[in-house]
Amino acid sequence: MLRARDAIRALPTYHPPLAGRAGLRLDFNENTVGCSPRVLETLRHLTAEDLARYPERQAVEEKLAEFLGVGADELLLTNGVDEGIHLLCQTFLGPDDEALIVAPTYSMYRIYMMVAGARVRDVRSGPEFRFPIQELCSSVTERTKLIVIANPNNPTGTLATLDELRHLASSASSAAMLVDEAYFEFCGQTSLALRRECPNILVTRTFSKAYGLAGLRIGALIGNRDQMASIRLACSPYNVNAVALACLPWAIGDTEYVRRYVDEVLQSRTRLEIFLREQGIQFWPSQANFVLFRIGATKDDAKAFAEGMRRDGILVRDRSADCGCEGCVRITLGTREQTDRLLDVLHQTLPAIPLQPGAARK
Repeated sequence: MLRARDAIRALPTYHPPLAGRAGLRLDFNENTVGCSPRVLETLRHLTAEDLARYPERQAVEEKLAEFLGVGADELLLTNGVDEGIHLLCQTFLGPDDEALIVAPTYSMYRIYMMVAGARVRDVRSGPEFRFPIQELCSSVTERTKLIVIANPNNPTGTLATLDELRHLASSASSAAMLVDEAYFEFCGQTSLALRRECPNILVTRTFSKAYGLAGLRIGALIGNRDQMASIRLACSPYNVNAVALACLPWAIGDTEYVRRYVDEVLQSRTRLEIFLREQGIQFWPSQANFVLFRIGATKDDAKAFAEGMRRDGILVRDRSADCGCEGCVRITLGTREQTDRLLDVLHQTLPAIPLQPGAARK
């Protein structure tokens, strides 16, 4: 009888609630208004011949490398950041190897690590979801071959410092260390320069968030040229589609469009955090385009809140299943007008929700 490998049959399921997403999309940390008009114009001019040819990524990789200030041989375009994570696992992990992640974090890290047959070790975040640098360093063993850090972290929005990341990479010099910078545009801190002093550090960037290209599935993996040469061996030569390759130069070229959108998101993030503080709702200050807050004590509380918001036309994400996030909801921030609408609905919704112990609404 044909059977999948044990590592595959042991995988946890990950079913993002993507179906039926009618309403204001504040649930998946996407760009809430869409991509640059320059990208749309590019799409209108694609021809049948453009789609009939196999995609060639080298020229676009060179443009992106120049944009990021790295060498073209240090960068690989990927089918979303997820492919970059998968490639790292396939390149550096095997059966009996160990991989470290911080809990809570992005669910797909664990799945790709398990697909490679590795043992995944969770290191729980510190109080207030602080980065557990000492616990991570003490968890490194000779079997540790990969460490993945989302920075800022999802779903908490918390940020590890460059000194902490440098210390961890130095403490695990025989392991690859990925710093996933999916939300870089909303915090401005990058680990790219660390790759020169810590050749085991690799960085991912996505164009699904600030750039509004989630539907095109394009990201980038950046690292030491020797490490990247090994990773390229595991990568398909046609991994990024021709439409994404045609659009990316125009997306990164419209810096003013991205700047305006990011500015509005940052203002909206501040407004939501002020509102939550005034309402006595526990939240965690965020360095990303979302805020995590605790709406109640149980999974049922968070589920009921998310369902109520959906009925009011706003989609938010129940994160109760994540480690330490019982009763928590994550809300993505968008434009000024979208935040006006969000706060209006919250003003109507929150009075009906029992306060957490010790909290006092104003």
